[in-house]
Amino acid sequence: MSRHFGWIVTLIVLGILLLLVMVQIDRQWQRMASMQNTMTEQARDLRALRRSLQGLESDLASGRFAGMDGERAARADDVPSAFRRAARAAEQEDYAEGDWLVQAFGTGLATITPYVSSDAYASEVQNYVLESLVVRDPETLEWQGLLAESWKFDDTGTELTFRLRPGLQFSDGEPLTAEDIRFTFDFLMTDAIAVPRARAFLEKIEAVEAVDARTVRFVFEEPYFDAMRVAGGLDVLPEHFYGRYLEDPETFNESRGILLGSGPYRMEDPTGWTPDAGRIELERNPRYWGPVEPSLDRLVWRVIQNDSARLTTFRNRDIDVYGARPREYARLRDDEALRERADTHEYMSPTAGYSYIAWNQQRDGEPTRFADPRVRKAMSYLTDVDRLIEEVMLGYAERAISPFSPRSDQHNPDLDPIPYDVELALELLAEAGFRERNRDGVLVNEDGEPFSFELSYFQDNEDTRRIALFLRDLFARAGIEMRPSPTEWSVMLEQITRQDFDAITLGWTSGVEVDIYQMFHSSQVVSGGDNFIHYQNPELDAVIEAARGEVDEPARMELWREAERILHEDQPYTFLMRRQTLAFIDRRIQNLEQTALGLNLGAVPLEIYVPFESQRYGQ
Repeated sequence: MSRHFGWIVTLIVLGILLLLVMVQIDRQWQRMASMQNTMTEQARDLRALRRSLQGLESDLASGRFAGMDGERAARADDVPSAFRRAARAAEQEDYAEGDWLVQAFGTGLATITPYVSSDAYASEVQNYVLESLVVRDPETLEWQGLLAESWKFDDTGTELTFRLRPGLQFSDGEPLTAEDIRFTFDFLMTDAIAVPRARAFLEKIEAVEAVDARTVRFVFEEPYFDAMRVAGGLDVLPEHFYGRYLEDPETFNESRGILLGSGPYRMEDPTGWTPDAGRIELERNPRYWGPVEPSLDRLVWRVIQNDSARLTTFRNRDIDVYGARPREYARLRDDEALRERADTHEYMSPTAGYSYIAWNQQRDGEPTRFADPRVRKAMSYLTDVDRLIEEVMLGYAERAISPFSPRSDQHNPDLDPIPYDVELALELLAEAGFRERNRDGVLVNEDGEPFSFELSYFQDNEDTRRIALFLRDLFARAGIEMRPSPTEWSVMLEQITRQDFDAITLGWTSGVEVDIYQMFHSSQVVSGGDNFIHYQNPELDAVIEAARGEVDEPARMELWREAERILHEDQPYTFLMRRQTLAFIDRRIQNLEQTALGLNLGAVPLEIYVPFESQRYGQ
């Protein structure tokens, strides 16, 4: 009995000791959390002090001084224009810092390394990490200073000089100076750095000079209409971080996740991300130089390639944004559970991109059937885009005539969309040597070879799959065999880089004014370039070059309209549509607004926030 009593006492003592250990661990966690909060507050205090010193420096430099008893108010009107919308959001009564924004990508990313990456998904991530000298006002579309506080052209229009804001720094604490901007240009123009898209974008620049730590000058070969976008929109790379890759360019060229900048968010490990991670996470940059603190603690993108799985994840509140397909949109709008927790956003972005079918004109060094403009135009006549929009997109799209938006001054109003006309298509194909010769409904050339080709498309997009099957049936009725080829995203990117495909359906993003040089100029038929269809037209080259060198806007618009006329006649792409955005967004995300650039969900500086009582993460 005494032995049993001893065991009981021992167990009680052990239990008490275990409880004490647990209490001690809990206290240690509380202490660590308190220390973390203290450090965060200290970081914010230091940021506020630094901003005050910067403001004082600016006041002294301009001859303004409020006196010791004067206070610099933190009102929206007192911050640089690029931050005013974010500052106004921070003045809302329910504004709070904290929480996460969790979104989903419908495809895995091959790389998020800047300038190596080529897709819109990587650009979305980089937008929060990298910064440029200027950005567009989302309402007026005028340029606003971000890293730059001022800029001016010289009298010749060939030199553009920017003055940087004081106190700029990268997320690792190193200062951002004019030398980093000079380095970025020189780095991208180094032949061993495999970034042909960036070089095409920058080729009008002759040199970039760091005049002093806060002054940088861009020297152009000639006056250039897009000088502000090209120079001011350059994402700045830190020399101390990326400079090492000049000695080892292949490591950079083949990298998957080398990303560090000066923006409001950063990678926890700027060299450690790999595609097999299945997600991308950005944390708030505690050293952000900007006058407005980014509201959210963390930005997360999960890779969920299956549409149904993405919807289920949204229903379970594990992601905050769901882009609906047209066929499910009407049904989901009437879903009571979704209506209670999410708002719908249905709109055509003013800068919406376009989808297309690209016809590869050369493969394995030999011209393809699509090298003949009659064949390309015939394929456009066989593509019933209006019916495609009605039956597949349920009307939630508009026809794309060219790379230029129909609401843009670049658009030629005299051009009509290519109509669906099978008879005219067959006439053109017959002229090109393809006709029915065996009374079997199959088009063949003079050697008896059938008109047959493969169309590559992204396999995990249900709408694109439906479009591919729709086109297969349309083409079959004209005697053409189109073989749909569902393809992984990484494989599609490799096909584009190698220019190894028959035809491919993709989409381009768009902008306020679209420069089509990269996609359609003959000089861009290079490995890794954006003219991956080997399209060459000297007449179009000349018009593009003239437009890019024309600084008078009305004269330049006339040139772009002529370029559009040539593309319309030549049909290097069959232009399909511009799609409406059909999005469900969790209601806890506040301050969502439509602007001239579209929904401000992804605007940087951040304009959205989550009220404290609605926050789900990090509390």
